[in-house]
Amino acid sequence: MKRSRVNEIMAQAEEMIQEFGFRLPPFAWWSPAEFKARLPQAQRIVEAAMGWDITDYGQGDFDRLGLFLFTLRNGDLRDLQAGHGMAYAEKLLISRRDQISPMHTHVIKAEDIINRGGANLAIELYGSDAEGNFDETAGGRVMCDGVPRIFTPGEVLILRPGESVTLRPGDWHAFWGEGGDVLIGEVSTVNDDKTDNIFRDPIGRFSEIEEDEAPRHLLVSDYDKFL
Repeated sequence: MKRSRVNEIMAQAEEMIQEFGFRLPPFAWWSPAEFKARLPQAQRIVEAAMGWDITDYGQGDFDRLGLFLFTLRNGDLRDLQAGHGMAYAEKLLISRRDQISPMHTHVIKAEDIINRGGANLAIELYGSDAEGNFDETAGGRVMCDGVPRIFTPGEVLILRPGESVTLRPGDWHAFWGEGGDVLIGEVSTVNDDKTDNIFRDPIGRFSEIEEDEAPRHLLVSDYDKFL
């Protein structure tokens, strides 16, 4: 992706987030220079990969296959393994109309996916085989706002604004905005986007950025390069 396109997507996301009355944390608005200057105090933000995240999954077609995310907070895997401490994470996402977030699952992370507003959110669901691999013949069971729901292989679950689904490791899922753009909340156990996204097809989690202009704000995938 070109940096100019990333900056454009970021500006559009800012507008949508503000329309729904949501407020991002102060570090969201730091310029790259300010982030670097604050790095001694912001090390936790960097280590936890909190912040802006825009991906086309390395496929070069964000409008068709992509997702906007902002990681608001993220815990420590060591706390999760110990069974106490900061074992949770929270994100804000935007899924555009008919924009696919491709079929995937997680090994560690369980997550609540919440439609925070906008259009409906469509989620395609499959179960796993005995080894946790994608199984086109497997259904499963999820919780929708505390109520159990059995799904058949490939069933598309529609979440209206305010509705949510709990997905556990082994619940394979893809999602998109149905009829419009959707603001999505994600509340989960500790998040590790480098190792805990298992895609059905061989695609990347992060985008390669072509630097045709200066960054508006740094992406989490920029931290190693710019900081």
